Amino acid sequence: MTVAALHKVSMAAKDYKSEVQTTWCPGCGHFGILNGVYRALSELGVDPTALVSISGIGCSSRMPYFINTYKMHTLHGRAGAVATGVQLARPDLAVLVSGGDGDGFSIGGGHMPHMARKNVNMTYVLMDNGIYGLTKGQYSPTSRPEMTAYTTPYGGPDEPMNPLLYMLTYGATYVAQAFAGKPKLCADLIKGAIEHKGFSYVNIFTQCPTFNKIDTIEYYRDLVAEIPEGHDNSDLGAAMELARRPGGKAPIGLLYQVDKPSLDEQLAKIVKKVNGSPDYDLNRIIDLARP
Repeated sequence: MTVAALHKVSMAAKDYKSEVQTTWCPGCGHFGILNGVYRALSELGVDPTALVSISGIGCSSRMPYFINTYKMHTLHGRAGAVATGVQLARPDLAVLVSGGDGDGFSIGGGHMPHMARKNVNMTYVLMDNGIYGLTKGQYSPTSRPEMTAYTTPYGGPDEPMNPLLYMLTYGATYVAQAFAGKPKLCADLIKGAIEHKGFSYVNIFTQCPTFNKIDTIEYYRDLVAEIPEGHDNSDLGAAMELARRPGGKAPIGLLYQVDKPSLDEQLAKIVKKVNGSPDYDLNRIIDLARP
C-alpha cells in the first residue's frame, strides 16, 4: 500500500462503517472478516479518502458497501483487473480488493496469476467459503468432493484447488491465511497485508451456514492450526510445504513475505529510462506505447 494513505487519521474501527446495513445471513463468517478490516484500518490510521475498496460479484463482494471509503462494485471475476487499473492510474491511492473463491478463482481465475507475478501493489482479501452463496449454492473451485450442492447433487467430480499454493507459485509477495472465527488474527494479517508494498493475498476461511452444510464453523476450527513458531516466512519452499497441509491441518498465519519492486515502480523506471522523467505518470507510459 502507498505510505501516503497510512497513519494519516485517528479513527476508531466503528468510524470506518458506512451507513449501508449488512445483508449477509445470520451466522455468516463474513461479519468477522469485515470487523477485521475495520480494525486493521483503524490501527493503521488509514485515510478513508486515500483508499479504494473494489469487489466483483458475490456475497463477499458486497463488502465495499459497508466500508466508508471510495468504492467500486464491478463485474463477476473482474475485481482484480479493475483494481490493477486503479492502482496504476492512481498509485497514490491504496487499493483493497474483496471477493470469494468463485469470483477470484473461477470466473476471475485468469487474472489472479498475473496480478501476483506482476506484483501489483494491492491487498486482496479472499473470503473462502467453498460455495457460490449469492447465486444460491453452486460448487466452487474450493468445494470438497463430498459436498452436495445445487450443481452437484451427487457430490463433486474433482478435488478442491489450493489457493495458497496457487498464489505462492505465481509469485505473490505476501501470502497469509486466516479463519473468520479468529477475528484478531484476521485483523493482524489484513493489517500486515495493507502495510506491505506489492501484491498481498490473504485467504480467509469463512463459513456459509445457508448453502454449505459441511464446512461449518466447527469444521474449520478443527481444520486450522497456527503456523509453528520459528517458521521462516522469507523461505518460499517452507511456505509451500506448509501450504500442502502437513498432518492434514490448514496453516493460519503469515506463510510468506518478500520485498520486490511493484508493478508501478517498474513502470516508473521505464518512463525514466526513456524520457528522463523521475515522476510516475500513467499518461507518459501510454504515450510511450503509441506509434
